[in-house]
Amino acid sequence: ASLHVYRAAHRCVITRTSQNSRNFGDKGFQMPSVPSPLAVTYLLSSCLCILLASAENYILIKGGTVVNHDGQVHADVLIRGEHIEAVGPDLKAPAGAKVINATGSYVMPGGIDPHTHLDMPFMGTTTCDDFYSGQAAALAGGTTMHIDFALPVDHDLMAGWELWQEKAKASVMDYSFHMAVTRWNKKTSADMGRLAEQGVNSFKFFMAYKGALQVSDEELLEGLARCKELGALPMVHAENGDAVAYGQRYVYEEMGVTGPEGHPLSRPAVVEGEATGRAIRLARLVNVPLYVVHVMSIDAMQEVAAAREAGQRVIGEPVASALALDDSRLWHRNFSLAAQYVMSPPIRSAPHRRALKKALAGGVLSHVATDHASFTSAQKEAGRHDFRLIPNGVHGLEERMHVVWNEMVNSGLSSPSDYVRMTSAAAAQTFNVYPRKGRIAPGSDADIVVLDPLKEHTLSAATHHHNNDLNIYEGYRMRGQVVVTVSRGRVVWEGGVLSVERGSGRFLPLPLQGPLFAGLEMQRHRVLEHEFPYGKVPVERHTCGADDQCDAHLPMFGHESWA
Repeated sequence: ASLHVYRAAHRCVITRTSQNSRNFGDKGFQMPSVPSPLAVTYLLSSCLCILLASAENYILIKGGTVVNHDGQVHADVLIRGEHIEAVGPDLKAPAGAKVINATGSYVMPGGIDPHTHLDMPFMGTTTCDDFYSGQAAALAGGTTMHIDFALPVDHDLMAGWELWQEKAKASVMDYSFHMAVTRWNKKTSADMGRLAEQGVNSFKFFMAYKGALQVSDEELLEGLARCKELGALPMVHAENGDAVAYGQRYVYEEMGVTGPEGHPLSRPAVVEGEATGRAIRLARLVNVPLYVVHVMSIDAMQEVAAAREAGQRVIGEPVASALALDDSRLWHRNFSLAAQYVMSPPIRSAPHRRALKKALAGGVLSHVATDHASFTSAQKEAGRHDFRLIPNGVHGLEERMHVVWNEMVNSGLSSPSDYVRMTSAAAAQTFNVYPRKGRIAPGSDADIVVLDPLKEHTLSAATHHHNNDLNIYEGYRMRGQVVVTVSRGRVVWEGGVLSVERGSGRFLPLPLQGPLFAGLEMQRHRVLEHEFPYGKVPVERHTCGADDQCDAHLPMFGHESWA
């Protein structure tokens, strides 16, 4: 009997090990003909360890409602390693696998935040969340991937790329990068090509922050054309930087406003709307898709809506703070409480908030980001006597999934499937990683959240995981909470406990030529034929000789007189 057990254990070790290494049995391993007690013990222990390790690679989420952007179904989800292996009813897992009871809960793709600024130097300081604290907070809130904005160093894209790679070594989850372009020259164009080869498929152009990040219209046009050539998505921060500079000067010097309320007064919605419309028209001229970050106003949203209705490929991105808050908070008598809401473009009044939520529900706006750029109250103190010096930015990586659920689903504006579109699927599609991300299906990455729609909780600085000492959603009470987060097959948030390891994150390259580029040239030909229906170009012309039949005598304006 011992010999049979010994041989069975030996087969187990050989079989299991060969799945993870090449031809273990061909490397000279010989089973002794007579098993010694030590050999039996070793092999049985090895087999048990391997079997347990194999079982630990499985997670079964049972009894929940699986939700994707195109529907929902009552089903189990089986995870093996870093991927989803199966979705269906009554799934079985190997003995010893971790089982998560999701009865009464929604099982959805992990969130994707396409707009963050971690460990970013800005306005004389650096955002207080680095890649460790920011991503840890994200996982506690159900976001399992984000795309951060790398900034050039002295306008040098490659130097910025190297710096942000170094910053990201502290990461704990999947991340990707956009790259900002702040000056145009031949090196910039060449560096965009190098970055595209490294997995960057989007480039951001600032139309604001005059004298620092702002590009001219000429530079923007060059950048749009280069993005089209690469198959990379151009993005714009759409505010008229010259108008903002004028507004800041007027509000501070002429009106005498020095506090945080001066921020929205100096950059009203018309400034955002004008720049959004201008960027959209320039993108139309170049015939390239456009992504408008942080759409904060009715003015900007209507520009996006009009372009989309006309068939132009424009993505409008609202942020969580714009859906839940209004600018009245900037008039708070406590400077620190008011200053924490300073971001650009500014949080707007309640009518803007309501309009943005309706546009998001109707699909005019695509998906929700945060523009997470977190500064502590001590950092915001730099602008106590001059609102122009308050570091611009708010947090949201941890709160986004909950805020969107409360504002869009609990309000009745959207369904759980719409919620998946807003928080993961649309972003995955836009940045060309769908269905690897943003979907619960066999073969997709095992980035999953379990959301209990009945669990009540309150957002607060006392319980959040990022480094800010304040919370812009302080006291925001809601129903519906992420109770489990699975990131790449690892349970990182469960029972209110966060389990992450510094440096365990992974850079995810983003492929070029995403779905927004499909059929783009065909669309250009249709537009030309519609606007100029006079025949092929270039026109073939000839010079009329004395004996030639010419049509020069034909009237230019038909049979009616010019008068």
